[in-house]
Amino acid sequence: MDQKFTAFDGRRRFVSGSRAEVIAAIRTRSVKQPNMSLLIFDDSTGGQIDFDLRETADVPAAKSPSSLAEEARSPGRPKLGVVPREVTLLPRHWEWLAAQPGGASVTLRKLVDDARRKNADADIIRTARERAYRFMSAMAGNLAGFEEATRALFAGDRTRFESLTAKWAGDVRDYTYSLADGAFAPDAENAAR
Repeated sequence: MDQKFTAFDGRRRFVSGSRAEVIAAIRTRSVKQPNMSLLIFDDSTGGQIDFDLRETADVPAAKSPSSLAEEARSPGRPKLGVVPREVTLLPRHWEWLAAQPGGASVTLRKLVDDARRKNADADIIRTARERAYRFMSAMAGNLAGFEEATRALFAGDRTRFESLTAKWAGDVRDYTYSLADGAFAPDAENAAR
């Protein structure tokens, strides 16, 4: 999946798209508005990001930590994508792991996979809340209702969240809602209706 970004001039969203699309739009806009108040956000994290506007569209984006780790992979089991890392456990944990069928590595992988399956819904909700909060902190931190909206977001109260953010600038509000997609548990939403 291609990474997407959104750029704002003040409280107005003027472009969303790939890195190259956003850079091109910023360059075009900066000719007409050299003093624009530019902020760029990563749509996947809600975090603010800076681009080197001198780069050309054909220059690859900076490598992520996961791609750097992939390149630095040492010999082992490359087809499985095994990445060696240090794990610190108490002696009793190591003893228990050593007694499990397949040993420590197999048991740890199974435990992680089980936890990921069990917590998948909660992880989606948590990730969406954190994504929306990062953006809200940067763009709406001084707007009326910010603190209460944040509390409603993390409490999973969509009705209150939308009520508190309804008067925010349209682009800020709408982008906040798009980032908060998935932040509210379906059961809580259905009970409120």
